[in-house]
Amino acid sequence: KTSTLKMAASSESKFLEVKIDGTVAIVVMKREPVNSMNLGFWSALLANLNELEATKGVRSLIYMSGLRRNVFTAGNDIRELYAPMTSKERHQKFWIAQTTFLSRLYKSPLATIACVRGACPAGGCILALCCDYRIMADVHSSKIGLNEVALGISPPLYWCKVMERLIGHGKATRYLTNASMLDRNEALSVGMIDEIVPIEDMLVASFRAANFFIKMPKGGYALTKYRMRGDLADAWEAYAIEEAKETWKVLSSKKVVKSLGAVLAKLSKKSPNASSGRATKANAAGRRSRQIHRSRL
Repeated sequence: KTSTLKMAASSESKFLEVKIDGTVAIVVMKREPVNSMNLGFWSALLANLNELEATKGVRSLIYMSGLRRNVFTAGNDIRELYAPMTSKERHQKFWIAQTTFLSRLYKSPLATIACVRGACPAGGCILALCCDYRIMADVHSSKIGLNEVALGISPPLYWCKVMERLIGHGKATRYLTNASMLDRNEALSVGMIDEIVPIEDMLVASFRAANFFIKMPKGGYALTKYRMRGDLADAWEAYAIEEAKETWKVLSSKKVVKSLGAVLAKLSKKSPNASSGRATKANAAGRRSRQIHRSRL
């Protein structure tokens, strides 16, 4: 039986729709038009993760997009990165909320699945990489990567480390320094995602993955996951305040302000609602690839 979880009082819960089906929680991200990730969005994700981890009976968690277009999330809202549109104080809150959520997701005792439909750059990519398993829709617009270098900035330190652990130092360095956005087939071949499925089968595949992981006793699963990831996750969370200060220095520099200002102006011309620094045009119809469905399970 599916039930809707009422989130703790927060005006930002409008960004998420949460449903529980047995032991599986489904978190649907729904900030139109591209799920751009601002302070409220990250704060809602963090509050929701804390609540689900404390909810009796929940063993696994699926993240998916509820947008009309094929976009998982287009990454951080550029207005949170463009210094003239924010403040040092707000930036620190933003950075801490983002880092706390991601570091805790990375070591969460829950089995976590990213159900990626369409574009998944930057902040969307790191959310997916922090999950235990990544499923991608078999549509032409499905691409994933940490592409911050294209904007004249660097991906955050621990975002780089998470990718490095997943696919290896050599490949991670090449993709990060070239702001690469991998299509679904290349992402599968290097291990950045685990499965490609037809778009209509994504939820079924996500439940299959969730049920595969929770076959193991909860205690052993959670402890082993922490032993594999806890060192990085704990250091990541502890670095949040210092990194926020360092990042603000970079973002408020004349060079970066000019670079991000140009990006914001370009996005504004494309669409008055395109506030995300990673906004990507998604192919709404999609184009089914010829590849046979493959899975790592």
